[in-house]
Amino acid sequence: MRGSEPLRAGSVAPLTLLVLLGAACATRAPQSPTTTIGVASWYGPGFHGRRTSSGERYDQNRLTAAHRTWPLGTSVRVTHLATGQSLVVRINDRGPFVDDREIDLSFEAARRLGMLRAGTARVRLEPIRVHHAPPRAVRFAVQVGAFLAEPHARALRRRIGGWRGLQRTPLRPGPRGVYVSTTHRAQRTLYRVRVGPYPNRAAARALASALARTGIDSVVVEEVVALR
Repeated sequence: MRGSEPLRAGSVAPLTLLVLLGAACATRAPQSPTTTIGVASWYGPGFHGRRTSSGERYDQNRLTAAHRTWPLGTSVRVTHLATGQSLVVRINDRGPFVDDREIDLSFEAARRLGMLRAGTARVRLEPIRVHHAPPRAVRFAVQVGAFLAEPHARALRRRIGGWRGLQRTPLRPGPRGVYVSTTHRAQRTLYRVRVGPYPNRAAARALASALARTGIDSVVVEEVVALR
């Protein structure tokens, strides 16, 4: 559904530790959250209790929603254009997966907007800035490995950076290129080797597929960036 892609594991010889992280589904090019008019749909009982892309359990009775590219956690005012009714939802999932729809609302959000029977409604979406934070958007990267030892991450970065296929126009990454991103988990630093960013998931998947043909396993991940 709208939940995360399954975790994938693999190995990149001769390195020993490879941790691959799953990412949520999205299909459109990323965009900064901005006022948008489009079609809203809703999802409900069949998904109640399932994991969302944020890792939360979907609760059909809460005011949440799924969006393809806006950062998880974004608060959005949704206004039903035909009635003027509005409410604020929080993006905690990915979707909808029908091309002409902009947002997938929870059952409760759709109920309050009076669109349960129709199933869809034309709405205005207005992202709400919290604490005057700059707008954010999602970019995509290809993660080829994650290590507890920084030298291993640096070695893989050099290996991937020297791959000739990376220079081909369809696979060329954004300005960061091949880089090491760090995160802290359980009082340890994890060094993640990534390639990107790419403007949409399809471009990142093209690289992941090309890497797979050379024997290198990878996974497409999302990165939230601040736009100023």
